[in-house]
Amino acid sequence: MITVRDLQEHPLDQVHRLIEPGPVILVTTQHRGVPNVMTNGFNMMIRHAPPLIGCTIGPWDHSYTALRETGECVISIPGGELAETTVDIGNCSGQGVDKFAEFDLTPMAAQQVEAPLIAECFANIECRVADTSLVDAYNLFVLEPVRAWTDPSQPHPRMFHHRGDGTFTVDGDVIDLKAHMTKWQYLL
Repeated sequence: MITVRDLQEHPLDQVHRLIEPGPVILVTTQHRGVPNVMTNGFNMMIRHAPPLIGCTIGPWDHSYTALRETGECVISIPGGELAETTVDIGNCSGQGVDKFAEFDLTPMAAQQVEAPLIAECFANIECRVADTSLVDAYNLFVLEPVRAWTDPSQPHPRMFHHRGDGTFTVDGDVIDLKAHMTKWQYLL
């Protein structure tokens, strides 16, 4: 039988490597007519219906000011084929770089918000800020999706997840456990 003495203590400053918050996403904003895109690895679903998404964006991010002032953004979900580009987007600031041009991304007009969708992503979710009460303390924006889009030409996307140390996991096999979801059938 394994005991606590058999375990290795894990540093608290690396706990994020144990609990993957969600897929790596791109967050677009539009501030004073200028679109921007940032990479984000700290996001999560908060509620199913109506849907709410939590997303950590801090004052060190160029997009922070745009999100605070406009109260809207688009969450674009790239597939694994965009992993390198997505990481590169996160390595520069929109303050000095037109990231759409630099990374050859195609902005598309959204319907409910000013921030652009990204054509190369398999999903785009137009969002409005629903709650800012956790922003000052935790840089956590609560976002409410107001419109969502998927690309039917990408029917089996493979999201990727940051492991917190510069390595990533790309989604693999899909397993169907719908029959076991007896308590949550309404979600299927």
